[in-house]
This record gives sequence, C-alpha cells and structure tokens, in this order.
Amino acid sequence: MTTRSIKSLQIGMHWFPERAGGLDRMYYSLVGALPGAGVEVRGVVAGSPRVAEDTGGAINGFGPASQSLPLRLMAARRALRREIRRHRPDVISSHFALYTFPGLDVTRGIPQVSHFQGPWADESQVEGADSLGQRMKRYLEQSVYERSSRLIVLSNAFGQILTSRYGIPPERVRVVPGCVNVEQFNLPMSPADARLKLQLPQGRPIVLAVRRLVRRMGLEDLIDAVALLKKRVPDVLLLIAGKGRLEGELQRRIDEAGLSDNVKLLGFVPDAHLAALYRAATISVVPTVALEGFGLITVESLASGTPVLVTPVGGLPEAVAGLSQDLVLPSTGASAIADGLAAALRGALRLPDAEACYAYARENFDNAVIAKRVAQVYEEAIAERVH
Repeated sequence: MTTRSIKSLQIGMHWFPERAGGLDRMYYSLVGALPGAGVEVRGVVAGSPRVAEDTGGAINGFGPASQSLPLRLMAARRALRREIRRHRPDVISSHFALYTFPGLDVTRGIPQVSHFQGPWADESQVEGADSLGQRMKRYLEQSVYERSSRLIVLSNAFGQILTSRYGIPPERVRVVPGCVNVEQFNLPMSPADARLKLQLPQGRPIVLAVRRLVRRMGLEDLIDAVALLKKRVPDVLLLIAGKGRLEGELQRRIDEAGLSDNVKLLGFVPDAHLAALYRAATISVVPTVALEGFGLITVESLASGTPVLVTPVGGLPEAVAGLSQDLVLPSTGASAIADGLAAALRGALRLPDAEACYAYARENFDNAVIAKRVAQVYEEAIAERVH
C-alpha cells in the first residue's frame, strides 16, 4: 500500500466493454484495482460518451475508434490537455503510445511511466503492414518510451526487446505481469456443469484456444496439430474462441483437412460466457509463434482451474513456469503441439489440478496483487522527479 494517494492519468487504447482486446482488458482490470492500492485514477481512451457514464466521469472517451487517425490524435491531445488543466496528475501512465504521443508537449514536466504491452511496429510487420506505416509506429513508440522515467513490461522477454530494440536503459525497466480479476473466473460450477450450460459434449476431451484470429497467434499450427492428434485421440475437440481477419482462411484449413468434427471456430465469446468456457475445457493451449509478452489468456485459464500448455515464445514460459515447467512445450509447430496435447490428454503428462491452478493465479496475478506492484513503480518515478 502506498503511503499517500497518487493522482494518475491513465492513457489507454479502448474501453474494454466497448472493444475487446488483451491490452484493453488489462487496462480495464488495472484502473479498477489501482484505487485499492492508493492510486487515484483518471483516464482517456478512444471511446464513446458511455465510458464516462460507466466510470462516474473518471475515464473519458475522446471519440470513436472508427474516426480517422488525424481526428483521433487531435481529440486525444485535447482530452489530455483538458485533464491536465483540471486535474494535474502526479504521474502520467501510458498504456498506448499512439494516444500518448500527441500530448507529449502538454504532459512535459510530469513523471511518465509507460506500460509496454509489446512492440507495436513489429507486431504490425508480422501482420503485413507496409514499411512506412511500420516506421511511423516505431517513431511514435520511441518518442514516448524515451520520455518515460520508468517502463513496465509484462515479462523479462519483453524487457529485453525494450532494451535491445528501443535502446531503453535496463535500470528504467520494471517487470510486472498482467492482471485479471481471478474471482471472476472462479465459477462455482464443475466442468460437467459448464459443458451442460454451454451445450458442449460431456464425454469428449476439449482443447480450448482463446485468441485473435491473426497471423502470429499460431492457429494454423494448432489446426495442423489436431490433424496429427486425431490419430492418437480420435474424439478430441478443439474450440477456438475469437475473431479476426484469418477466420475464412482458418475455416478452409479445417474443412480441407477433414477436421470439421474436431475443430470449431466459435467467433467472439462474450465475457459472460468466457469463464464457463475455460471451466468446460480439459486443457487450454496458447500456440503463439511470435511476439507474446505475457499471454493474459494463460492466467484466465488458470484462474478458471484449467491447466494451459504454451509454446516457448516471449513471456509465455514466465507466466506458467512457476506452476509447472511441464506446461511449456519444447518448441512451436504442429508436431510439438500435437505431442504435448496427446501426453496431457492421455495422462502421460502430469498436469496441475484445478485448485493448484487457481491458487497460483490468485497469488501471482490477481488485480489487487498487481496493482500494488504498479503503484510502487509510480512512486519510484515520482520520487526520481522530486530528487
């Protein structure tokens, strides 16, 4: 707990109830938990007037994310200037470089902490962005990170990206993992009850992947893995929850491999059903092939009592290794995923039970736990400015 209240201005991307995404979910969780750690929260995001209504005016939407980029940047700048004039904060907390950049002049003189959720420019390149767009994103990021006296990363893996690719001195970097409301995922129902509620088959082993349907998530490998796994576990059922531009391509891959009985694309699953879906699964899997800073879904799954297998990419091993090293696959690719899932589903791999998964998530990643750690970093940044 902090010794005095810290006034923070939290710059986010979108408001999670309006736009679903990992960064938005973490922002939403954190701003809800920070007051309990002695941090007053005000914030700005791309969003509608409903954001202010939902938060009693604490978080304000400066306009829809569908607006043109120049209009959004001007609106973000106006919102930041207004907030600083009315409620001058002790610390600026940047969760998204794009909306922080246009206000760098109006935030000058206030300690700044950046939450580094991933190399935005590099992620765009993986998804096929043009080189000019990538260079602009890198410039924006670099400008915001250089201004920050402290930078919070989700894992040591992303800390290394920040120091090697952006030239940020290691002494300014702090590792604080992502957070979830663990109780929200700890449903008072058995896996059988969850399957009944969601109309899922009771007798089949269910593998769950909750992912955006984009290139770096490794979903192509996962579908190919099920083709291999089906020979050993014929009744396996893979459920992929999420939406994205690869939906049509992934569905064709499923159909062409003759896996329509074994792989189902669920589309977007609302928050109200997500915890039940995790609980219904035998095991979750995160098959990422590039640029994964933490993998919030790993913690969501564990908080639901469901073990999760991850590829050895980015911060994924750090998220689960404290529970069991066996949850980290030896490599990416279809064969490694198929072997790992086969071992898990056939009992050859010892998986932590539901209570161990839940306890690990609660002790290490619950909102209240992470909010206290973030508050300590804010205090560091403020104290450095004072001295």
